[in-house]
Amino acid sequence: MSLPAFIVFGLALAGLALLAIQHLALRRHLREPAPQPHRCPGISILKPLCGVDDELFANLSAFSDLDYPSYEVVLGVKNAEDPAYPVACRVREMWPHRYRLVLQRGAPGFNPKVNQLITLAAAARHEILVVSDSNVRVAANYLAEIAAHLEDAGVGLVTHPIAGAGERDLGARMDNLYLSSSIGPGVVAAQRVSGKNFVVAKSMAMRREDLRALGGFEAVKDVLAEDYVTGDRVGKLLRKRVAIASTPIVNVSASRTILDFVRRYARWSVMQRKVMGTPVYCAELMLNPLLFAWVGLLLAQSASAFALWGACCVAKATLDVESARQLLRGRFSWRSFCVVPIKDLLVAASWFCGLVSDKVNWRGNRLRVLKGTTLVPANSPAAEAGTVALEA
Repeated sequence: MSLPAFIVFGLALAGLALLAIQHLALRRHLREPAPQPHRCPGISILKPLCGVDDELFANLSAFSDLDYPSYEVVLGVKNAEDPAYPVACRVREMWPHRYRLVLQRGAPGFNPKVNQLITLAAAARHEILVVSDSNVRVAANYLAEIAAHLEDAGVGLVTHPIAGAGERDLGARMDNLYLSSSIGPGVVAAQRVSGKNFVVAKSMAMRREDLRALGGFEAVKDVLAEDYVTGDRVGKLLRKRVAIASTPIVNVSASRTILDFVRRYARWSVMQRKVMGTPVYCAELMLNPLLFAWVGLLLAQSASAFALWGACCVAKATLDVESARQLLRGRFSWRSFCVVPIKDLLVAASWFCGLVSDKVNWRGNRLRVLKGTTLVPANSPAAEAGTVALEA
C-alpha cells in the first residue's frame, strides 16, 4: 500500500476513534435520569408552521395530552393560504382548550421562522416559552423535564438531543439516520467533551424574562442559525448555561428524495461553516471517516485496501446504528445499516458545498450568509451565479 493511501486510512481510523468517543458520551448522557420539577409553572409551546410536513396532523395532535398540568400550544402560520392552515384549524377545533392559532404579523427579518416566532411569543400567555418544530414528537414528560431544568437559576436555555424516525423511502431513511447518528450525538458530545453548546431549534425552551434580556426573537431575525446564536448569547450575555435534556425528541421524516437530503445538509453546511469558521469546519471532516476510506480505496486499489475499506464501513455503520438505537430506545430498523456508506458520501458532497458557497436559496429568497450566519440579500449577478439551491 502506498504512503498516501496509508495516511488516508490512518485518518479514517482516527475519525472512527472520535466517533466512538462521541457515542460513549451519548450513552452516558441518555442514562442520566430525567429530573422532576418541584413546581409546574405555565408553559407556552410555540409551533411555527410552513406547509404540510409528513404526518403533520399526528405530529401536532401528539402535544394534546402531555403529562403536565398547565400548558398551551400556540400554532402559527404566515397566512390563511398556507397549506398547513386547515390542518391547524382542525387540531384547534378538536382540542380548543389546548391549542390556539395565530397569523403572522409583519415580516421584520430575513429568517421566516423567526418572523413567526416573534408573533407567537407576543401571543403566548405563559412565562416559559418552548420553541417546537412542527415535525417533531416528544415523550409525555417533555415539559416536566424542561420545567425541572429551568428551576435552576443558572440555566438559561434547555434543548434536547434529536433522533429521526418514520422513513418510507431512501432519502428519508438517510435523513433520519443522519439526525440519529450525527446531529443528536454531536450536540451531546460537543457539550460533554469540549464544553461547546450547539442548540437545536427543533426544541428550545427559555424563560420569557431571559429571552427579553437578549432582545427577544427580534435580535435573531436576520440570522440563519437562530438556535445556535441564541444559545451562544445565553452564555455570553446572560452568563447562564445551556442544559441538554436526557429524553430525546423525534423528528418525523417519511418522504424525502435523495436530492432533498443533499440540499438540506448543504444548507446546514453553509450555516456550520459560518458559525464555526473555516478552520474548525475543515477539521469537522474527521467525523466523516468513510470519506477517507473511500479515498484510500481509490488510491490503493488492492485487496488489503478493500479489506480496510470494508472494516471501516462496518465500524462506522455499527456506530451509526447503535447511536440511533440509543436515541430511539431500540426502535430502529437494521436495514439502515447498509445505507451508511452512500449516506456518508452524500454528506461529504454537502460538506463541500458548504465549503465553497456562502449563498442559499431559502423558501424562494436568495440570501448570502455572512459571519455568524447573518443574512443579507444576494441581489448582485455575481452573487446569484454562485448560489447553491437549498431547501428550508
